[in-house]
Amino acid sequence: MTDIQPETNPTASTVSLQVHARGGRERVDLAEDAPFGWWPAIVIGLVAFIDRVEINLIAGALPAIQDHFGFSDTMAGAIPTAASIAAAALLLPAGRLADRAPRVATVVVVVLTWSLFSVLSGLATTFVMFFLVRIAIGAAGQLYNPPASSLLADYYPNTSRGKAFGIERAGYYMGLPAGVIIGGAVAEALDWRAVFFIAAVPGVVIALLMATVKEPLRGLGDAIDRMRAAREETGAVGAPDGAQVPEHPTSSAGLLTDAKALLRIGTLKGVILTQAILALGVAGLFYWLPTFLERVEGLDVDAASGLAGGVGGTGIVVGIIIGSRLGDHDRGTGWRIRLSAACLLIGAIGLTVAVTVPGLGLRLAMITLACVGFAGAMPNLTAAAANVVPSSTRGMGFALLQFLTTLGGAFGPLLVGAMSDAFGDIGTGMLFLLPPVFLAVIILWAVRGSYERDASAASA
Repeated sequence: MTDIQPETNPTASTVSLQVHARGGRERVDLAEDAPFGWWPAIVIGLVAFIDRVEINLIAGALPAIQDHFGFSDTMAGAIPTAASIAAAALLLPAGRLADRAPRVATVVVVVLTWSLFSVLSGLATTFVMFFLVRIAIGAAGQLYNPPASSLLADYYPNTSRGKAFGIERAGYYMGLPAGVIIGGAVAEALDWRAVFFIAAVPGVVIALLMATVKEPLRGLGDAIDRMRAAREETGAVGAPDGAQVPEHPTSSAGLLTDAKALLRIGTLKGVILTQAILALGVAGLFYWLPTFLERVEGLDVDAASGLAGGVGGTGIVVGIIIGSRLGDHDRGTGWRIRLSAACLLIGAIGLTVAVTVPGLGLRLAMITLACVGFAGAMPNLTAAAANVVPSSTRGMGFALLQFLTTLGGAFGPLLVGAMSDAFGDIGTGMLFLLPPVFLAVIILWAVRGSYERDASAASA
């Protein structure tokens, strides 16, 4: 049980409670949007950023790496696919670990592991060695997500979860174009091997920053939501019983039992399927976009990588800001889900025009619009997933989400590469990304009515 000591003034918004797993009580202002500040979200956003930067360095440097080792587009697409499948295999155990082990320490170890494997990528002397190292870094790449997402849900109550996950998603999606830009620029200026050596340095720095975050009590964000609700009803600070708020225990059920129970939550299942299908389209788009612009629009590697990253990054920033702000202002039943569906539809339309209508300027504008739509949906989808999963199994919930999302994203680059080889045209290969993103909109819209019921059940 987490002990709550209200201040002398019964209408004051400040309470004294234990916040961290190791530490005494702290004064917490329930009126604050982010009672514990934004530092945990910022650091976790940096972790997500460096993860995606490292993974997408290969996209920017891909033409140079293909020239060096001499492999086909199908094999190029198979690199991220194999890496993502390896990551998916470890995600459910990682979710189990996130519900039991110290989450901050887990994330620190994962980030340091990325840095090591990044150096090994640059040292590879054969394509087989390079391929195996990229599988290894892919296996480690997504392991930060279950513990990091669980930390955010505990540090931030529902009214600020959209912004908190918006920061994390901003880091994640900004890492996509940043990796493409850095990979292309460094490969052009120096050598493709230097790309991976340089990426290891910020990884170590971010691991040290992550170590400054304290481990919060599990269920802390939900406890604050209940205290706020009780204060609004009674005008007093604290939980309904006026003294204590329970800290949710970790689940004692087996891994598969927890997973099956979570998949019975209709909203979570819809969000997972939506993100998995959407990930296929987004991963395929960002992985092949520089090559697409190089071949179709006649740009050189550096210019193609810079433009792809620039317009993608702009769209992501705008989308994250709009989506997270709108999502945290509830506008009726299933608002986060309805808003996400609208954002995804905008993104799907933008991607369709970018792939099918010629002209560099129009393509870049539509890629920006697509990124605005996709990025606007992501923080709300993640916050919705957090809201419908009990705090005792949030690590497993996010592991399931990331598991299927990773599998979905795994096949995007491979699908485009295989279709490019089959039809002899990268543009035709990109067309195969369109049906999945429209399917994601349909699935999400179908579960909009179950969100409020599932969120209430989880908080209870």
